[in-house]
Amino acid sequence: MERRTQAAEEASTAGQTSILLVDDDAELCVLMTEYFRNRGYAIECAHDGRTGLAHAVVGKCQLVILDGMLPVLDGFEVLRQLRKRSSVPVIVLTARTRERDRITGLDSGADDYLVKPFAPDELLARVRAVLRRYCHTNLIQPERLRVGPLELDRTTRTVRRSDEVLELTETEFQILELLMRAPGRVVTRDEIAATLYQRESTPYERSVDVHVSHLRKKVEQAGIPLIRAIRGVGYVIAG
Repeated sequence: MERRTQAAEEASTAGQTSILLVDDDAELCVLMTEYFRNRGYAIECAHDGRTGLAHAVVGKCQLVILDGMLPVLDGFEVLRQLRKRSSVPVIVLTARTRERDRITGLDSGADDYLVKPFAPDELLARVRAVLRRYCHTNLIQPERLRVGPLELDRTTRTVRRSDEVLELTETEFQILELLMRAPGRVVTRDEIAATLYQRESTPYERSVDVHVSHLRKKVEQAGIPLIRAIRGVGYVIAG
């Protein structure tokens, strides 16, 4: 009885958030479909990279859970191609435990990652956290920020460098917004981690640095650095 009540509460909170699960493990897909539907989420499954990419690009899902190792088209390649066309939040599932593989996922545009095998409750918690960050930033009042050649429009979720529209992930957008709100001031790694993950960064965690590195490559023109790393502290954007 207690379980049903909890599931009902979660369902009412989640509404009908649409999730796309891309994984070639059919049994896992069945289990995850039942688990998320019992908590009020609408879920669709794809079992290979090419099909998953096609479904994700259509834009009907609000979050993608993506296996890192897929047939037809590798999961990380799916993510790279998806990031050229969409900023939909993505959580990568991977059986690869090496730090290099996790960094590759973040560098390709993932908003979060989870190593297999995983607990469904932890995946659900990560889904909620990513969606909370995404929804929060979309509920803020319309506003434009300008720093140097960059213009950030929170209404349309777009960033321009001069007349060029830059393709940023949602995580990169949030980091850039945080930096542009304090031009000339050092924004600490803990501030960034608190915004992204609602917690402090850890000494050995590189996810913030990976996201910022990827962001810098997109916003900076050759020979014109905009974002500087302050060793051991954080980052600052030119005022």
